[in-house]
Amino acid sequence: MPTFLIVIIIVFAVLVLLLPFLLLAPRVAGRKKKAPFYGRNFAHRGLYEKDQSIPENSLPAFARAAEAGYGMELDVQLSRDGRVVVFHDDTLDRVCGVHARVDELDYDELRALRLCGTEESIPLFDEVLALVNGRTPIIIELKNGKRNRELCEKTLAAIKSYKGETCIESFNPMIVAWFRRHAPSVFRGQLAQPPKNYSTKKFSKKTAFLLGNLLLNVLARPQFIAYRIGKKPLSVRFSEALGAVKVAWTSHDPSTEADFDVVIFEHYLPKPRFKEQ
Repeated sequence: MPTFLIVIIIVFAVLVLLLPFLLLAPRVAGRKKKAPFYGRNFAHRGLYEKDQSIPENSLPAFARAAEAGYGMELDVQLSRDGRVVVFHDDTLDRVCGVHARVDELDYDELRALRLCGTEESIPLFDEVLALVNGRTPIIIELKNGKRNRELCEKTLAAIKSYKGETCIESFNPMIVAWFRRHAPSVFRGQLAQPPKNYSTKKFSKKTAFLLGNLLLNVLARPQFIAYRIGKKPLSVRFSEALGAVKVAWTSHDPSTEADFDVVIFEHYLPKPRFKEQ
């Protein structure tokens, strides 16, 4: 066999072997960056009640989480007039009983609505930060929308001026990649789930396959993987083996702690911390 063919075969074989690493490798975070989050339980959308008598993503839910010593997870998105609000769903139907998108209303209009029939209203991100005041770490999920760059910029500005521990995550790898480029010191994570769990109304099968198997890690290089609890694809386990912090969502049972480094939980009361680095 000619020498040049041997070289081509060797190069091709090396590339094939390296491809999974190139696509899936995380950016391994140092011990100091992981420390505020590692081995902690984080209250999903705050420490809210299952019957929503203390509603999700409300100031009382975040106050309860901080007072109990839990970390907390919350969701941010933009109002029509560019305010960063804390709210999970794209639409207001489920939580506020109003048929509209969050980004179709100005903040004053959103503020007038009530969460789950209580007296609580949609808080600003700045209000939550002022309430928590550095008492406990916060996982911030940036929701995908039409103005992602603006949301990234305003979220980053808020956490830069905040004195507590925060990290960011998103289902959209481009949002995580934005933080990789513009704020590499911020601890960042990729939210994901098995391909079958992505909405067929929003995602093609191809996109769901890419997202669910973390094949866009090459763009974002996340430092943690927040994966839906259940069976994980080999690609996810490979990324974790390469050093990604393992974050679970959403746990309803303290046994989850055995297999993860960080747990996002709801509807039970675990210990605030479950292991050390």
